[in-house]
This record gives sequence, structure tokens and C-alpha cells, in this order.
Amino acid sequence: MTIAIRIALCLLLALAPLDAWAQSDDKAMMIVSDDAEMAAAIEKARSGLDEFLALSDAPLPGTDKFKLKVMIVDGNATEHFWVIPFKRTDTGLVGILANEPEIVRNVVLGQNIEFTRDDISDWGYTKNGHQVGSFTVCVMLKKMSKEEADNLRSAYGFDC
Repeated sequence: MTIAIRIALCLLLALAPLDAWAQSDDKAMMIVSDDAEMAAAIEKARSGLDEFLALSDAPLPGTDKFKLKVMIVDGNATEHFWVIPFKRTDTGLVGILANEPEIVRNVVLGQNIEFTRDDISDWGYTKNGHQVGSFTVCVMLKKMSKEEADNLRSAYGFDC
């Protein structure tokens, strides 16, 4: 993320409640907490969660790298992290935090965390080298410079 974008995002932090959205390359992007596009992406992810979990339980040929994005709250701060790998438990889900926290301080990279379906804000997996899901990432790509977005698309197989 460019310095100008970081400065602008820091200024926004003082003006509106923000959530930090962890990206695939372990950087965070600040998004206003009432961003309509992000809310729609979360809703889309949650509406397909049952199908995603069923597929992650019995992956089809050519599918791998299943991941969940989970919301972590620490006081008034909220940050979203990829959890890779994850598994279901009797009471919810458990997995390993795959991003370095930038806002919250109650978790650390590599920590094993327990969470519920209500904490899930996105999901994704790779099918034949292309990302499926990752709806929140597609929103973030629109808010990045063309160069940064193109680099992430190329490196991780995003089609959005």
C-alpha cells in the first residue's frame, strides 16, 4: 500500500469507525465499517457458507487452499483475519490466524483461535489455480492502485 493511501486511511481513522481487513499478502487495508460494498460482500460470503464448508469437508479434484476470514474484536477495534487451516468442532470452528494483527492486540500471527459462524466474514479456496470466493478481497482490490491490484490478482489467481 502506498504511503499516500496509508496517510489518507489514517486521517479517515479519526473521522469514522473503521475495520481492518487483512489481505492475502498479510497487509491490512482500512475500510469504513459501514461500507456498503463490503457489507454486501460479507452477506454474499455468509449466504454461501454452508456450501463452502461442505466442499471443504469433501474437496473436489482441483480444489485446495480452503480458508476462512474471521472477525476479531478487541475493545472498540475490529480486524478481519484469514484462518488457515481450519476445522469444525462440536461448538464451532478452530484454526490458525494467518495474518499479522495491525489493529487488535488480543491475538497474534500463528495463534490457534476458536470462533463461530457469526465471526466469519468471508471464505475462499483455489480451484484449478483460480480463487473462488474471497468476496471481501474483491472489494479491496477496487480500492487499491491498479498496480497493487494487478500484482495481487497475478500472484494469487483472483479473477475479480
